[in-house]
Parts: sequence; structure tokens; C-alpha cells
Amino acid sequence: MIGEMDHPDRPARDVSALPKAHLHLHFTGSMRTSTLLELADRYRVQLPGALTSGTPPRLRATDERGWFRFQRLYDIARSCVRGEDDVYRLVREAAEDDLAEGSRWLEIQVDPTSYAPRLGGLSPAVEVVLGAAEEAERATGVGIAVVIAANRTKHQLEARTLARLASRYAGRGRIVGFGLSNDERRGRALDFEKAFSIARRSGLFANPHGGELDGPRSVRECVDVLGAKRLGHGVRAAEDPVLMAELARRGVVCEVCPASNVALGVYDKPADVPLRKLFDAGVPIALGADDPLLFGSRLTEQYRIARADHAFTDEELAQLARQSIRGSVAPDAVRDRLLAGVDAWLAG
Repeated sequence: MIGEMDHPDRPARDVSALPKAHLHLHFTGSMRTSTLLELADRYRVQLPGALTSGTPPRLRATDERGWFRFQRLYDIARSCVRGEDDVYRLVREAAEDDLAEGSRWLEIQVDPTSYAPRLGGLSPAVEVVLGAAEEAERATGVGIAVVIAANRTKHQLEARTLARLASRYAGRGRIVGFGLSNDERRGRALDFEKAFSIARRSGLFANPHGGELDGPRSVRECVDVLGAKRLGHGVRAAEDPVLMAELARRGVVCEVCPASNVALGVYDKPADVPLRKLFDAGVPIALGADDPLLFGSRLTEQYRIARADHAFTDEELAQLARQSIRGSVAPDAVRDRLLAGVDAWLAG
């Protein structure tokens, strides 16, 4: 392949101008630090220094204490989202930030149980998120879909309730998938098979987190038991060559979030994230920012990590962008337009 690594005299192409899709972004975690500070001031929420310093907090979620600290910071940030206007603002700003970074399609993940108490219940919370997505799409031109996610540390019955709720919106074009988040070590994927069966029967695609804090076993359960078409993270599949080959054969997309992996201590530095290993094995990859509020970087930075720490050429970066677009549930016309944009970026 010929890319900027092969032509050192040619300026590197601007990765923020590379058309792409963003498939791994959490609602609260998408928040700008400036927005968090403003909301905290409005609602008189005292924020810890880790959320006000402007630099990512030092976390090591590979141990229970580290994950608890991460979750505590996340919960404090979430407590600052209290009304419909706040939800509309967060989704609009997430779309604006994606637009500035070349993303023209966003699939944002949200657990409505976290916001239902302040928004009038589960169904009203979902309606607010959908209204916010519609308004943000209209304002920015970035296509927005929603993945409803259950919390694997809560009871399976709650996950089934969410799956039924999400299923009521299936086929309407905005809610497209059903996910499963939080610490894999505290809730195994196989325990949530019934919830995912409900979601899949309604036409929603399965999008659980797996293969981040837990290893290849977690990935296998997500794929074989939950029917995952996309995996939140999935990087630990790199520890099992047979599993990587199976993901590649079945076209299961891994939503790799390099900065998040390092921030949470899954890997010590960006170069340790097995991005190249997965890519060379043929595993489809969609780079994602995960929780920019806590990890300090947005989507473009993930592509810069691929370039700087894994020697991805421009052609390979373009291939990553194509994989994110093809791994999305964007309408065919949107996919075709974005793929043509990738070709134009490469040609330019």
C-alpha cells in the first residue's frame, strides 16, 4: 500500500476531514467539560477535581477499586443531566463535535433508566432522547441513531424490560440496536440471553460490550449467546487467534476505543492496544471515543493514534473509516455518500 508513511515528503491528510461513522459513544460520556461545569453550577452539584481539571482522571479499572472510581465519576456527571433541555443540549453538542471531526453518522448509546426518574419515566425518557436526536440531526446534518443499553450489573429482568421498551420503537428508524454495558466481571453476557432474544426478534441488532475488562470468553458469549453483530470494544479477542479468525469470517465489528483502553488501564500505552493485530487478522473495526468527558479525547484522536502509534497509512485509515461506515446501520444512500467521501479524501 502507498500512503503518507511511504511518501514522507507529502503532508499527511487531515484525519478530521476523513468521512467516518461513530458507533461507540455513550450519552453522558459525550458531554463537553465546559457543559458539565455549567450544568453543575446551575444545579449546585459539587464536582470532584478529577472532573474539573481539564485533564483525564487517572484510572485503573482493571481492579475493582479503579472501576468503582470510574463509575462514581460517571454517576456524578450523570446527576447533572436533569431536564429535557439538558438532554437536547448534550445530543446536539455530541453531533456538533462529530461534525467537526468528519463523522456524518452517529449511533449514540443510552440507558434510559438513568434518566427516567427526572424525565417522567422510562417511556418519556426515551421519547426525550429521540426528540433530541431528531433536533440535532436537523441542526447539524449528522445522521443519528440510538442504541438502548441495559446495565449488566443490574437484574436481568430490568434488561428484559428495556428490551421490550426498545422493541416498541423497532422499525421506526431511530432506535436500531440493543446493548449491554458496565463491568463484564460483574455480569456475564450469557445471563442476558432472554433480553437480547426479545430485542433481536423485533429487528434490533445486538450490540453488547465485551472483551474489554474480561477476555476472549466474554467475546464468545456475546457473539454465540447474544448474537452480537457489533461488539463494544472486543479488543481482548486479539488474545485468541482462532477467535479473531471467527470474528473476521462472520463480519462481527469490534468498536475499538484506544484512548479509553489506555485510560482504564486495559493497556499501558496506545501502542499496546492490539489495533494492528485485529486489523491484519481481518476483523472489521469501528474506532470510537467511548466517553470523551472522562477519557479526554474524541473521535479524531483515535485515528491519530492509529497513525502515530500503529503506523497506519492513509489507505489503512481510509479502510478503518469504510469499516465504520459499513458497520453502521445508516441507510444505503448515506453509506454510499460517505464511502464516496472516503474515496475523495484519499484521492485528494
